Amino acid sequence: MPEPLRRDIRLLGEVLGEVLSEWGGRGLLEDVERLRRIVIAAREDEARQSEAERLVASWPLERAEQVARAFACYFHLANLAEEHHRARALRERDRGPGVVADSLAGTVARIRAEAGEDGLRRLLAEFEVHPVFTAHPTEARRRAVVTAIRRVGDQLDRLDDPRAGDGERGDARRRLLEEVDVLWRTSHLRSTQVQPEDEVRAVMAVFDESIFRVVPEVYRALDRALAGDDSGRRAPLAPAFLRVGSWVGGDRDGNPFITAAVTARALEIQADHVLRGLEAAGRRIGRALTADAATTPPSAELERRLAAARAADPVRLAAIIARSPNEPHRQLLLHVTDRIRATRTGRADLAYGAPAELGDDLRAVQDSLAAANAPRLAYGELQHLRWQVETFGFHLAELEVRQHSAVHEQALAEVRAGGGLSAETEEVLGTLRVMGGLQRRFGADACRRYVVSFARHPGDIAAVYELAERAAAGGAPPVLDVVPLFETAADLERAVDTLEGMLELEPVRGRLAATGRRVEVMLGYSDSAKEVGPVSASLALYTTQGRLVDWARRRRLRLTLFHGRGGALGRGGGPANRAVLAQAPGSVAGRFKVTEQGEVIFARYANPAIGRRHLEQTASAVLLASTRAVEERAERAAAEFGELGAQIDAASRGAYRGLVESAGFEAWFARVGPIEELGSMRLGSRPARRSGSGRLEDLRAIPWVFAWSQMRLNLPGWYGLGSGLAAADVGTLQRAYAEWPLFNSLLDNAEMSLAKTDRRIAVEYLALGGRDDLTARVLAEYDLTVERLLAVTGHTRLLESRRVLSWAVELRNPYVDALSHLQLRALRALRASDTGGAERERLERLLLLTVNGVAAGLQNTG
Repeated sequence: MPEPLRRDIRLLGEVLGEVLSEWGGRGLLEDVERLRRIVIAAREDEARQSEAERLVASWPLERAEQVARAFACYFHLANLAEEHHRARALRERDRGPGVVADSLAGTVARIRAEAGEDGLRRLLAEFEVHPVFTAHPTEARRRAVVTAIRRVGDQLDRLDDPRAGDGERGDARRRLLEEVDVLWRTSHLRSTQVQPEDEVRAVMAVFDESIFRVVPEVYRALDRALAGDDSGRRAPLAPAFLRVGSWVGGDRDGNPFITAAVTARALEIQADHVLRGLEAAGRRIGRALTADAATTPPSAELERRLAAARAADPVRLAAIIARSPNEPHRQLLLHVTDRIRATRTGRADLAYGAPAELGDDLRAVQDSLAAANAPRLAYGELQHLRWQVETFGFHLAELEVRQHSAVHEQALAEVRAGGGLSAETEEVLGTLRVMGGLQRRFGADACRRYVVSFARHPGDIAAVYELAERAAAGGAPPVLDVVPLFETAADLERAVDTLEGMLELEPVRGRLAATGRRVEVMLGYSDSAKEVGPVSASLALYTTQGRLVDWARRRRLRLTLFHGRGGALGRGGGPANRAVLAQAPGSVAGRFKVTEQGEVIFARYANPAIGRRHLEQTASAVLLASTRAVEERAERAAAEFGELGAQIDAASRGAYRGLVESAGFEAWFARVGPIEELGSMRLGSRPARRSGSGRLEDLRAIPWVFAWSQMRLNLPGWYGLGSGLAAADVGTLQRAYAEWPLFNSLLDNAEMSLAKTDRRIAVEYLALGGRDDLTARVLAEYDLTVERLLAVTGHTRLLESRRVLSWAVELRNPYVDALSHLQLRALRALRASDTGGAERERLERLLLLTVNGVAAGLQNTG
């Protein structure tokens, strides 16, 4: 373990121990330590596992709750220490002499060498990275807990500051104890249901604290890679290639709490946050821009704009001039800042009509400074503000609406029938009207994409356009780009046929003409993996991508694939840069759009240093994946190993479907894990099931994955892989692992998922189901998968080639074991028929505390 990380973890552990002793006496700390020592010993001696079970069973429920809470707090602090160290390591790496791996500097140098300046320029002309934030309920921590952890991190930063004196360090140590005490005393469970507006504001907190200032830093990194030392003293070469989207407040698929009013409010909140950010940045830069007219004479255009502002509002401009005498550039920029504020507060006579107007003013200031031989002032911080305007506009993120195709089908039938309309149909029409209103207020780009879940045929796309016409009632309908989302294996198979029919629709033809023949198609990873297993889903998605690329090429379309990936490996998660490089040949083409869901948003963006690194890695991978050299490698591998993929797919899909279609599987699954209890955690506003039925197909992918991770099996991330690998020649598999990026990524992700499983603990969960046949089936596939995967990778143990990750998993596992023993105690009692009343409530509380702790320990939920 790196020494600074060891020091932080030791410090936070000591502080937590001190807090526990002060709150609960030495007895509580001793109980925590006893369990900790036993679970560590049980890793080497399985006989000690029963000792842990006996200890946990001996405690009153109150003590069991306290111990569970202590371990959960420990994991929150350990995660913070790791995040803190990662940011520290990134800063140190940036200060080093060499080029950082996966950096934009390294990627630009490589592309220049392979494709030349013209090839690099062509790539940048189409370059776009488009993260879309969603409110998928995978963040197990309460916002109050997240905030408390962040305050602990602030004190770690103070202690880490080499400039701090003894007095400041002493005060930081005192504050650290205080903040850990607050974390311990803060309830880890939500007492009320999360509301959609809570979800919007949670994402806005990440925007305010990180994303808004990280984005121009990423652009600057690209500009330095392109222009070298000239970056900041000439007009930038780096385009504003990032676009941000959001489903938070717009995704109503299976969520009755997302209404038309909620969608409107979500965009209003977004606009308020981005305009406040732009205003603060403009005022900060304006106050610092004190260059006077003698050293930096204004251009005629800048003087013209100042004169127009004086004529329109002489009193306000006189006050600005009085504060900034003989500083014309500062005067105009402070005037611009006043106009941003007026845009936010609704003062129509001063507000900007569109972001382009603000961009024109900023460009005028830049041009004047550059003409006055002050290029550093023109293209330094002022350029950062201009990049922020180009990226976020006045709405921050494009708010996308999503709804299930079956809802549109029902709504259209009702509208055509001409009778009374159901509340659900009224809501569909109301949403389309709200989209039109938001476009009139914020511009069409603020809310024009409408995603249709479970798209099956062209009629599912046509339905949205017809409903929009009906909602407009003779007026102008909203500008819509309807995006089909293909999720099931059958829908993926017929995706091209569906899209062919979509191109015949008049509204689609109109949009193609308006957008330069751009078309967007979304692919769902979560539901496809839940339906046919992770291996078959990955292969089906890869094949579909290739077919879509061929179709778009034939039709002369500019295709963007939108990847609906979850954070967990069983929902298409994994390292983002490797995922990009594993896409089908030709499917990236300089553009990559992907969902960022739940806990992934906080993990990747809450810390600015980590957020910048993530965006830079992803951007670098998108550029590399779009080069001809990488595409040719992917083409060769896809051609050579296509038959192998089909072989693996058939065996893997058979094993997976054989399990989930077993008689009584749904009832067994409900008994062996905490699936039914997860709804009580109130992770988000969205229900766990699309309907009230107990059928597996109605269960959303997130609770499906979450429950298996709690059982320490992570089954959605690997089940079926062993059978698939066993059906193929090991030599061919080894070559595919070395040469085919998709297969390499698939196996490495499965290996990580398997490393986070624990067979011994999982057996205890599976025993709750009373089905020895299903237990044996799951364990046999697990054993086969581990054995075959090691044979193909050439490893002697899981994660052998990834030492740091292996160490992190092995260090955490015993502590997760402690929480699993506590969770099993609660589950066994809850499954007993005679448990009820107050005792049941205490058991459910204990269970949910352990769920929270295990999620923190494994660092993923769903």
